[in-house]
Amino acid sequence: MQNLLPEPPPTLLPGDDAAEAALAAARSADTDEAYAAAAAQHPTFSAAWAALAARSLDSGEVVAAYAYARTGYHRGLDQLRRSGWKGHGPVPWGHVPNQGFLRCLHVLSRAAGEIGESDEAARCAQFLRDCDPAAGDALSGT
Repeated sequence: MQNLLPEPPPTLLPGDDAAEAALAAARSADTDEAYAAAAAQHPTFSAAWAALAARSLDSGEVVAAYAYARTGYHRGLDQLRRSGWKGHGPVPWGHVPNQGFLRCLHVLSRAAGEIGESDEAARCAQFLRDCDPAAGDALSGT
């Protein structure tokens, strides 16, 4: 069956130079405190939450990873909606400002799986692929 409705245009989140600079400084310092400071200074910046989530997951702190990823995911959803996203349609991985939201979605899926929330893990993994299959490939290493 062919879908006769056109796909919505890609949603491209705006960049945030100050938040990017704070995240770059956190990467240079490479401490949990520096990443937490970047997220606290720029709480709407999903990339900072994604970095905190990934660090926590890598350290075996699954509940913290889940919480950080969920925070960044929800902040990203808010930004997507403000950018015209209607709940579906492409969110391209190749657009760097979108990557924080997509990374949060990826870590949320992984952390949900780790705590036994298999339905949520599957939903998040599918949502990531629906946003952009390239994101799923890039983040899963395929």
